[in-house]
Amino acid sequence: MKLAPRDAARYFARPDPGVAGLLIHGADAMRVALRRQKVIAALIGPEGAEEMRLTRLQGPALRRDAAALVDAVKARGFFPGPRAVFIEEAGDGIAEPCRAALEAWAPGDANLVVTAGTLRPGSALRKLFEERHNAYAAAIYDDPPGRDEVEAMLRDAGLAPGGAMDDLMALAGGLDPGELRQTIEKIALYKHGDAAPLTSAEVAACAPESREAALDDAIDAAAEARLAALAPILRRLEAQGVTPVALCIGALRHFRTLHAAAVDGGAALRQQRNIKRRERMQKQLRGWDRRRLERALATLVETDLALRSTRNAPAMPVMERAMIRLAMLARG
Repeated sequence: MKLAPRDAARYFARPDPGVAGLLIHGADAMRVALRRQKVIAALIGPEGAEEMRLTRLQGPALRRDAAALVDAVKARGFFPGPRAVFIEEAGDGIAEPCRAALEAWAPGDANLVVTAGTLRPGSALRKLFEERHNAYAAAIYDDPPGRDEVEAMLRDAGLAPGGAMDDLMALAGGLDPGELRQTIEKIALYKHGDAAPLTSAEVAACAPESREAALDDAIDAAAEARLAALAPILRRLEAQGVTPVALCIGALRHFRTLHAAAVDGGAALRQQRNIKRRERMQKQLRGWDRRRLERALATLVETDLALRSTRNAPAMPVMERAMIRLAMLARG
């Protein structure tokens, strides 16, 4: 049977042990893996894998040993309790072994959970699970997590959304499900021992920041003469793994655009599609003249050469010194 997207989330949380098998397929491997983890945990419990009640099989291997799947479904484990057989990297080549296992399945046997990448509507494996009365097939699409899914993640983490649900939904629209789950777990650690509902400030404090945004923060601080803000931003960039060369390239691109705008009366900035970014750079341009922008570019070119040279000078201090020089130039 085919699981509709609106029904799939509820089924993943509370799968029916009387259904022999479930196929989860989709282009995003992380989304598929998260659903599979949830289903298996609901079927066999959190201790099921440790108690050897979960059997993992590789799809390609079953092509050479079709009987192994029926044996795994029928096997009895040493520990009592429900069992599951998980097949990853499945494809149409294991449709017949899966058919044999579903036909042989009886109450008390292991539940079959199969994951696959994108399967076209005519796929033999997909048709098998969609047409069997004792199996389900669920397609996972690249849509952002819905409100029900986000609320379920919050419950799993022991959090109450409070007035921050809109912030979390906005976050869900920009992150993949794995990153969203990690962020929610980070928020739970941040609020350890605090039972109060979530606030927008707490979500903002734990939300991941893109490297591009962090680079812009450092460059803006230098271009706007905010010396006191530079050091903590550079420490954060270093902790995120941003290299001094990447920062230097970003700063060069930024100051070349400012210099071009100073030469052509601002036309270069009109090519910037991000309106907020364009407005900020226009404000920065008012504090610079062509002569100081040329000195800033010379400083960055010199720094870029130093970073790429064979000298053993520590790279981040070299870049930090260049950013301080830019901030001093911005002060005039």
